[in-house]
Amino acid sequence: QVQLVESGGGLVQAGGSLRLSCAVSGSIFSIKAMGWYRQAPGKQRELVATVISGSTNYADSVKGRFTISREYAKNTVYLQMNSLKPEDTAVYYCYANAGHYDLWGQGTQVTVSS
Repeated sequence: QVQLVESGGGLVQAGGSLRLSCAVSGSIFSIKAMGWYRQAPGKQRELVATVISGSTNYADSVKGRFTISREYAKNTVYLQMNSLKPEDTAVYYCYANAGHYDLWGQGTQVTVSS
């Protein structure tokens, strides 16, 4: 079975940086898209960034501060987060689509203090 394993969350000061990683565990073929979502307490889960066919897209709230990248040989996706703000505090979830399958990571907590 295939799983997405996330790492890199933690507690940082406002203005700091953090890099999230999401690695595919198990054999899988033709991952078509990967991305990151986040969910803060009392709020809906929202899209943060995606990479599809080499093209990247970002939520307006993170554009210019976050960068998504994918290392295809390792089936790993990263989210580099710079200039972090308290409103970035949330559980971040990795996402992948492999045609018939939608895969979700377990979530990793990111907390930004002021």
